[in-house]
Formats: sequence, structure tokens, C-alpha cells
Amino acid sequence: MSDYEILDERFGRLIHRPARLERLWTGGRWTEGPVYVPAARHVIWSDIPNNRLMRLEEVEGQTAVFETPCGHHNGHTLDAEGRIIACEHSGRRVSRLEHDGRWKTLADSFNGGRFNSPNDAVVKSDGSIWFTDPTYGIDSDYEGYIMPSEQDGAHVYRLDPASGALTRVITDMVQPNGLAFSPDESLLYVADTGATHVPAMKGEMRVYPVAADGASVGEGRPFATCGAGLFDGFRVDRHGNIWASSEDSVRVHAPDGALIGRILIPEIVSNLCFGGPNRNRLYITATTSLYAIYVNTAPAR
Repeated sequence: MSDYEILDERFGRLIHRPARLERLWTGGRWTEGPVYVPAARHVIWSDIPNNRLMRLEEVEGQTAVFETPCGHHNGHTLDAEGRIIACEHSGRRVSRLEHDGRWKTLADSFNGGRFNSPNDAVVKSDGSIWFTDPTYGIDSDYEGYIMPSEQDGAHVYRLDPASGALTRVITDMVQPNGLAFSPDESLLYVADTGATHVPAMKGEMRVYPVAADGASVGEGRPFATCGAGLFDGFRVDRHGNIWASSEDSVRVHAPDGALIGRILIPEIVSNLCFGGPNRNRLYITATTSLYAIYVNTAPAR
């Protein structure tokens, strides 16, 4: 059985057909939030229910616990200095791993109330951090701790680390989850996994035009509907294609929204990132495991 389903030749040009899916590690409960750190040549990801961060050393292929407990980290990304930005469920904050090895709180509240449980983040070229804040980390004691929400909903925020200014940029979602910018940063894609709380909802990704000020967005519109489960985390490649998680595969959507192909995964996919020296290795977190496959593209930035 092939690891690929090619629905459009645009996808055929993005893959190496002889390349095979590899399972690099297994043993988690719900793996999430992979991030590739070029300076260290390692991949960090979350095993949320076990409240630990895992690390794969790329050269030797060794896997070990990076940190535990860790505030039930979920999503990660890098800033321009190569520092890890983390979304913490039980910490209910966005934090940054400083060069001295300490985690620094960047934001943990809005309008006097604590965040729900920051989920995923992306850093824009101006240094601002955009992140989602659904309730998954306070809904149960599995991925965090049961707590009442101190916000009036689940929203998307923008943080300016230099000034500390924090604004809400999207307020029309039920459970905003993964997010990413288009290569030119004119568009912001956001997944809504609200079907976990409102069963009538579909697994949808929306796209929002970024305003001229670069700090806000216009009215969003539907971009794609997930054909299996829900979109969770995703990344955008240099051509503007969206590589998104789903229940049965990594689904690749062209910039026009068309589903052009899938990489079949034997577990529910949660998130992914591009890594390796040439950034052409796709690292995939899926339920209990970390997978990887070489592709014929690289991230937008």
C-alpha cells in the first residue's frame, strides 16, 4: 500500500514517491506540537497527558525526555532568535525558552482573567506572536486541570513581545486551534475544532485577510472542510500549500483550497512541522507516535 494518495499532480510535485513514512518513536498518550530546532538539530514535541516534552536528536536518532513536568505544553514554534515559544495548558500561558535554559512567561491573562489554555502559536516576521486559546486544557484533568474559564470565549490573540501589548484578533470561533500565515503573511489560516463541543459543527479551517497595519485581520471565510475528523495543527510551505492534520492522514490543500493529496498515517494526526538541514523532512505527531517522511518542499519561512 502506498503512503500517498495523489488527487492532483500539484501534490505529485511536492513528494518523493519512493520516500516512505517512518515511525521514529512511540509510547505517548497524545503527542502534539512538534518544533524543529536547527541550532541543536533536534525535534521537541509534547506528550500532553503525561505532562512531558520529548526530544529526538536528529543525527544519532536518540529519543529522551526533554522536560517533565512542563505545564502540559501543547503547540510550539520558534522566534527569530531560535528560541522556543510554547503554549501551556496547565500553565495557562504563552512562554519562551530563554538562552539560559529558563522558561519566561510572555502572557498569561487578558482583561484581568487568565487564559483558558493556549494551544498553538505562530511568529510573524515583525516578531509578534499570534496564538489560539481554546478550553481543552481546562475541560478535564487529562490534558491539564479542570478549571473555570475566566474569558468570555475562546479567541485568537496577538502579542507584541517588545511592548507587551496584547490584543484579540479573532473572536468568531468556537475552539480556535492550529494557525499559520501564508508565505507573504497577507492571510492567516485558523482551524476551528469546535465540533468537540458543538457536534453539529464541521471540521473547518477559515482564512482571514491580514489588515494593512499587519496587526489585525478582516472578516474570515471558510477555506476548507476536513473530510476525516478535524483539522488540528498545520503548516504552510513555500508555495502556499497547507499541510494539515486529520483523523487519517496529513491532508494537503493548495492555496485555492482544493485537496490535492494525502499522506496516509496509521494514527490520528495532531500536528506537524518541517525539519532537517534542508527543512524538507516532515515531522508528524500522531496519537502515540512521532513519524517522519521526506517531501519535495520546505516551509514558508
